[in-house]
Amino acid sequence: MILTDENFDKEISEAKLPVIVDFYADWCGPCRTLGPILEKIAKEMEDKVILAKVNVDSAKIASSKFEVDRIPMVMLFKDNKAISGFIGVAEEADIKKWLNE
Repeated sequence: MILTDENFDKEISEAKLPVIVDFYADWCGPCRTLGPILEKIAKEMEDKVILAKVNVDSAKIASSKFEVDRIPMVMLFKDNKAISGFIGVAEEADIKKWLNE
């Protein structure tokens, strides 16, 4: 799912599952490393989480709202609230552990 300034609040509030939000930019090397890891995890856990991506260059309002000042930045939303997150590239096992907590 691609989130923009226009659809961010609606998509997060209507999500039936927790949403992993990946704040990224096309020019960001670490973002290009993390993206496929998150996509693999989301596919494996498709009945438990939704993966959403926010391009910080085109969704400046959403990025500012959540004080995204470094990327990649990943946040987990549950019941329309940001409950946890991390900044930077993480290993697949560490991300799975984070999600299971």
